Amino acid sequence: MAARAIWKGYLKVGELVCAVALHTAVSASERVALHMLNRKTGNRLHRQFIDRETGKEVERGEQVKGYEIGPDDYIVLDPEEIAAAIPESDKTLSVESFIPCDQVDDVYFDRPYYLIPSGAAGDKAYAVLRDGLREKKVAALASAILFRRVRTVLIRAYEEGLIATTLNFDYEVRSTEEAFEAIPEIKIKKDMLDLARHIIETKKGTFDPATFDDRYESALVELVQAKIEGREIKVPKAPARGKVIDLMEALRKSAGSLKEKTTPKTTAKKAAAKAKSAPQKRKAAPNKIAQRKTAQRKAG
Repeated sequence: MAARAIWKGYLKVGELVCAVALHTAVSASERVALHMLNRKTGNRLHRQFIDRETGKEVERGEQVKGYEIGPDDYIVLDPEEIAAAIPESDKTLSVESFIPCDQVDDVYFDRPYYLIPSGAAGDKAYAVLRDGLREKKVAALASAILFRRVRTVLIRAYEEGLIATTLNFDYEVRSTEEAFEAIPEIKIKKDMLDLARHIIETKKGTFDPATFDDRYESALVELVQAKIEGREIKVPKAPARGKVIDLMEALRKSAGSLKEKTTPKTTAKKAAAKAKSAPQKRKAAPNKIAQRKTAQRKAG
């Protein structure tokens, strides 16, 4: 079953209009969720907003937002005032221009969404735009009011559909001059650069997100599973950190160890071991936690 749309509206390019819907492309719902509890009672905790001066709890109806103009001096903004200041959405993603796909630096990328047609009437217009973007190798820059803010969105052809990525504003992205100003200018010797090139060439790979290892999540799943089953919790040893004394020697050692690792015999052994152990490893830990989550959802 497809995920529920978080926004519905229209994609407009000149006179070409089609109904579309935004669906989240990234979700943290599959992560292990931890709650704050009272250690003594085991009861769940809930947050309260407390007045810093009186120490008393402030009810929801009495809570307002404010902007600090000086130490402990605030301008109060009522919810009605904030709502009136925000432009009303016309539910339209209006394309303003088309740019080469590689022209936008990904430091400006905020959050990706799947943009899909909403209703059969817009299927053809959607397909025309998707295929046009792919053919010309360009992306569309559009603007819309999304989630109560005026946003700029980058729309790209992706597989059979479109991906809409909200972009950060220029003022939100820190200056590279500010970030890199303390980095000294260093001239690298040719032999060092040659070794670095060799290491890069030896470690060349392909982008495959399925191979990314979320070690924190895996460790958390294993910890929860061990607690459920009453098993002893094994604390992994932190990897030893070697000191780099001679950069040239470190580069040579790196190049040498990589060469050994990538010999046919080692690669074959590694692949065989991986194929043998991978299926069992993936199924083991999350199974009971997933079942427990499903049971809790049904009970809720």
